[in-house]
Amino acid sequence: MCTTCGCDAGTSVSIQKVTNDGHGEHHHHHGHHHHTHGHSHDHDHDHHHDHDHHSHSHDHGHDHHHHEPARAHTIQLELDILNHNNKLAERNRGYFEAKSILALNLVSSPGSGKTTLLEKTLAAILPQQACAVIEGDQQTQNDARRIAATGAPVVQINTGKGCHLDAEMINKAMKQLALAENSILFIENVGNLVCPAMFDLGEQARVVIASVTEGDDKPLKYPDMFHTSNLCIINKTDLLPYVPFDIEKFKANARKVNHHLEFIELSALTKDGMQHWLHWLQHQLAHARQHIHE
Repeated sequence: MCTTCGCDAGTSVSIQKVTNDGHGEHHHHHGHHHHTHGHSHDHDHDHHHDHDHHSHSHDHGHDHHHHEPARAHTIQLELDILNHNNKLAERNRGYFEAKSILALNLVSSPGSGKTTLLEKTLAAILPQQACAVIEGDQQTQNDARRIAATGAPVVQINTGKGCHLDAEMINKAMKQLALAENSILFIENVGNLVCPAMFDLGEQARVVIASVTEGDDKPLKYPDMFHTSNLCIINKTDLLPYVPFDIEKFKANARKVNHHLEFIELSALTKDGMQHWLHWLQHQLAHARQHIHE
């Protein structure tokens, strides 16, 4: 969460549709006011610097019980942030279900090959399958331009110093996309395995992408992300002969935190194993369509 990871989620957020010529069509800037209190400042005022100076004048021999109310206040703010987010996430989820849209939250560390995987996926299923993409990055439209080149409609969300997407950002971005019924919405989250784990976006499934160039103890280091994911894609398998990565050990570690987690091994670069991922998508889309008729 913002209070523990230190991200400046009160910064201005930019939401912009990117066309296939690489240019943006629309701009939307806003500050996430409901996040601004979620940081480590334990004071109710904007004048927290004055209080910091006064606090140093007290005798350090005291037992510091006066910090407990501030701690409780911080915890309550964290709960308020997540409660606000979860309400919007449910609104997003209801919209997706009503239109039989499969919304997927793609999460990973930086450099896992997430954007390349998305490019290859779109190339394989467009134009037969309607798709749209929401790209999350702290800065630049580089990934959004790559996705736009596939022909898929894409909206770029730049979070500034924020380290995750949230349900409100998704709600605003999807309104720019005019999502088609029976489509797939790929949400490429900010490259980070910490903060995004806490924020439900309204997705039907969360897909964590890991690379064999990362450690096989990754699931133990970032248990929350693997615990909240439905599918784990192990990418860059073409590099297995050159890196000290044990796939079975990685899976065993992931199952320690989430024994329901599914796995797909592939190389987005060589396309080896891509058919398993595409089959998984078809199955999930069929399930989303079935849900609306139940």
